[in-house]
Amino acid sequence: MLRILNRIIVNVGMMNSYGLVKSCRLVNSASDTLMGGRYLNHQKGLPRLPVPPLRETCERYLSCLEPLVTEDELKHIKRLMKEFLKEGGDGEKLQRSLERKACTTDNWLADYGIQINYLDSRESLLISNGGFVLPKMDFTDKQGQIRCAAKVIKAVLDFKTMIEDETLPVQYMRGEPLCMMQYFRALSSCHVPGQKTDSLVFHAKNSNPRHITVAQNSQFFTVEVYHSDGTPITADQLCVQLERICNSSLETNTEHVGILTTLHRDTWYKYYNKLVQDPSNKKSVSAIERSICVLCLDKAMPRTYEKYSRFEPVQVLHGGGTQWNSANRWFDKSLQFIVGEDGTCGFTMLHAIIDGTPYRKKPQMMESPVALLPMPQKLHFNITPDIKTAMEEAKQNLDLRVLVFNHFGKQIPKAHQISPDAFIQMAIQLAYYRIHQQCCASYEAASMRLFRKGRLGVILSTSSASAAFVKSFDDPKKQNSEKRNLLENAIKVHMWNTNMEIRGRTTFGHFLGLKVQAIENNIPMPDIYTDTSLNKAFNFLLSTSQVAFKAACLGSAVPEKLNSYDFCYSVTSDNFTFVVSAWKSCKENNVVRLIQTLEDTLVDMKMLLEETKLEPDSST
Repeated sequence: MLRILNRIIVNVGMMNSYGLVKSCRLVNSASDTLMGGRYLNHQKGLPRLPVPPLRETCERYLSCLEPLVTEDELKHIKRLMKEFLKEGGDGEKLQRSLERKACTTDNWLADYGIQINYLDSRESLLISNGGFVLPKMDFTDKQGQIRCAAKVIKAVLDFKTMIEDETLPVQYMRGEPLCMMQYFRALSSCHVPGQKTDSLVFHAKNSNPRHITVAQNSQFFTVEVYHSDGTPITADQLCVQLERICNSSLETNTEHVGILTTLHRDTWYKYYNKLVQDPSNKKSVSAIERSICVLCLDKAMPRTYEKYSRFEPVQVLHGGGTQWNSANRWFDKSLQFIVGEDGTCGFTMLHAIIDGTPYRKKPQMMESPVALLPMPQKLHFNITPDIKTAMEEAKQNLDLRVLVFNHFGKQIPKAHQISPDAFIQMAIQLAYYRIHQQCCASYEAASMRLFRKGRLGVILSTSSASAAFVKSFDDPKKQNSEKRNLLENAIKVHMWNTNMEIRGRTTFGHFLGLKVQAIENNIPMPDIYTDTSLNKAFNFLLSTSQVAFKAACLGSAVPEKLNSYDFCYSVTSDNFTFVVSAWKSCKENNVVRLIQTLEDTLVDMKMLLEETKLEPDSST
């Protein structure tokens, strides 16, 4: 999806900018190996997700848990693990049950993961909404905004045609085909609030909507984007429609209904039910939910000159607050495209539906209007006093910063035969340890699309090896040679864990699958699941991901927990760029301090490599 937009805006001209999305790391960018083919035909040839060996998963679990617990706690956990793994015990029963499940379903983890991680979660959708900031456009007026937005929507319609015709090229990673199913669900889909659990609704397959929603000045409009004969309207015709909307949305005292979609899901469900009791409201909500996507025409936000601050990631991710563009969104929609009046461009996506994997599309040419167009339809809402109060209470307290690290790039670790990604992972853990003087659970997102219906995987970044490295780095009693050995061992373990995850040997997912088997089969929950250690292992305070993409875009999202940090970074030959976020309401976390510490840490780790540079083997 990112490449569809990026190839279009390249023609118009751009300035330097940063971007964000909570995206999977593909190891090798899938978009670099696109090949033609009918993208659903290969699905049956993809392997089912395997169930990892039980003992292997338990050993990896202990490795990530060891640095997070005391010695006595670890002994207790090992006793529970021994009981869990004994012949005929709970572990063996649950493993067999999960293996039977894997034989009868395309992907035993996919549905569990979506249900538990996204639909059962009652936190705001800002937690699971990712967004891309694209390279900045060089327009600064309303006409430029309208022209750019029209090209964006034209590209989306072309993408929709490829999905419907099954002509979307299959993506490959290291020569192996990837699952393409998520693209089929990307358009005309919505995350609907429910009581205790939400639901995903996909309209494309049944009603196949032919309209988009446009948000302008916190007001919503629908625009038919197909002629009566089924052909899409042109980019020039879209310009006409968008200009009509801009002229029809000048009033400023409108109700900010869109901000309700940022609320806690139980709260939003309460007001959603009240909202749709009114027939006019119900019609408006339905029109938004069924639409192909949402186009957000944003007003310009003020520049910030504070160190590490950028307004573009904040604007795309959540609109910058109610005083700017946060009400100019409908966060329940799977895809929202943002085009700002000042040239800021990007989009947001729901990770319950889409992983944020990039896709490439060639530029489109502007065409001329050829037919009379129906007027865009404004969506009307009747707001009761209690709903109005809820809208006023919807506030944001996100602290999001950007670090462009220009001291060096991936060439330095590569010169020492070290993976740049693993090098950064160790730097993040060391920076956290330097501030908090303790290790924490950390994960890196990975793609599992080598498997049928594969989605995101969880690489457990914290390990006994990484803990040994971060604890030794500032110890004056340790020799540099020993520190380097510990670094190389930590990187070796991380790369092994990464390979295991993308090959389906998932520790976190396996534990989740076994737990669900106990629930579904009415088996008493094993002690290993009720012990406090499980929360320590999987209570991730560092959520990290690399965007393996060559353009000037970077990924991130809001932290999943009050006391956690979210990291997303891109890697080039000359620099690293990070987007780091945390909640301001957590007094223990300090994004600026963590970024400054990370910058120093990367420099210190480079010095360690240079001071312990391995001499070439003279015998070779």
